[in-house]
Amino acid sequence: MSIDLAVIGGSGLYAFEGLENVERQRVETPFGPASGDVVTGDFRGKRLAFLARHGESHTLPPHRVNYRANLWALHSLGARRVVAVNAVGGIRDDMGPRTLVVPDQIIDYTHGRYTSFNDVDGAEVRHIDFSEPYTQSLRQAIVAAARAEGLAIIDGGVHGVTQGPRLETRAEIARMRRDGCDLVGMTGMPEAALARELDLEFACLALVANYAAGAGDEAEISIEEIFAHLAAATANVPPILGRLLADA
Repeated sequence: MSIDLAVIGGSGLYAFEGLENVERQRVETPFGPASGDVVTGDFRGKRLAFLARHGESHTLPPHRVNYRANLWALHSLGARRVVAVNAVGGIRDDMGPRTLVVPDQIIDYTHGRYTSFNDVDGAEVRHIDFSEPYTQSLRQAIVAAARAEGLAIIDGGVHGVTQGPRLETRAEIARMRRDGCDLVGMTGMPEAALARELDLEFACLALVANYAAGAGDEAEISIEEIFAHLAAATANVPPILGRLLADA
């Protein structure tokens, strides 16, 4: 099967609007079940595969997502380019709610997750180069697509990935700011590293849902406001990816 682009949807993105000739596939993997069916269809004349990271009913918290199965499933269906859509909090002052960001670096604060396909008996131990965690050409294509659609987007930033599912304390965000993080999310790792192990082109389209604790002017974080901001930012995903596919 030829897949022109695979999309992993994060919080707030559980289906991809506009797909035609839709098929659903439950993919068996050596690492157990993926988060759900891989939905494939035609979008703007190209073949797109979509997988909801948390499940289509958001039943999987960040630390229980089977990242290995998800990436394996997409790869086995023929995907070679993957755009991960991640809901994040903004730490940097110019990364407020509804901002679109294509980060270029990661700091991993997660623990206890299966972080590699090497984590099985008899597997080849492969030391990947992860100095640049995202594929530069795909990153730049996303940025160009957004701007061609008239959308403001920030090119670059450090994506700090925490364990979740709770939000972070003010002290934790202050530490992350000192570490150089611009964004905070819960699902960016080990996803990016697993994609590299499979030699996939991989980039993140981050949707800022809120300022992180102690950042911006917000006294506290409202879950209702988070999802309102996220819905507004998510509406920009199909036109960006449609332009990305058209320009490929």
